[in-house]
Amino acid sequence: MGIDTSTLGLLSVAFFVAATLYSSVGHGGASAYLAIMALLSLPHEAMRPTALALNILVAGFGAWRFVCAGRFDWALFWPIALGAAPFAFMGGALKLPEDIYRPMLGAVLLFAAARLALPDARNADTAPRPPSPLVSGTAGAGIGLLAGLTGTGGGIFLSPLMIFLNWARAKDTTGIAASFIVINSAAGLAGNVASMRALPAYLPLLVGVVALGALVGTWLGVSRYSTLTLRRALALVMAIAGLKLVFT
Repeated sequence: MGIDTSTLGLLSVAFFVAATLYSSVGHGGASAYLAIMALLSLPHEAMRPTALALNILVAGFGAWRFVCAGRFDWALFWPIALGAAPFAFMGGALKLPEDIYRPMLGAVLLFAAARLALPDARNADTAPRPPSPLVSGTAGAGIGLLAGLTGTGGGIFLSPLMIFLNWARAKDTTGIAASFIVINSAAGLAGNVASMRALPAYLPLLVGVVALGALVGTWLGVSRYSTLTLRRALALVMAIAGLKLVFT
């Protein structure tokens, strides 16, 4: 799959911005990559594997940075990840028709846009109330299946869930989400190994671009730098892409 130089340049810049912003909050950026590829009308069969491959890289780097910074809770993480991985694998193995995949992905992008546009409602002074492993594992299973079907890592659902239900300390959600995304993305990609044949020839360029974005973004995240204005701008792009997928 080839694209012209100007489109590739636009894609690279957009992916760098997405990786920077998403990695700053412990995410891999798959929903943004999917939105950008949808706006540029790239082949839908290449979208899921490309987004998941880049997600593993960005979220993996973020997981390392945030876990090393002490932003992680193993007791909460393991049942969520254990519940999610097999369902992400199954979701990735399902090849959805385009007329189902496009509106489903559009709905996910609209949710992600709304989530991204809002500031994090985090109260560092509130003691967390972690759920039982059964509850968190069940939540992980549901998120894993949706993530596998849409080609996202699931962080856009897990992070707000942990925050709104006060499952973890605010600072721990970044490390938990990033680690969860790595496992989910790898399981989703493994569930559809055949899709990797659709990976574009220019993927190495995108790998370099998002790696640089992850380096910048995780530094911003660890430094607690606010990127709300840029996040809202990205949310607008994702909302446009989501509407395009749902209604066209």
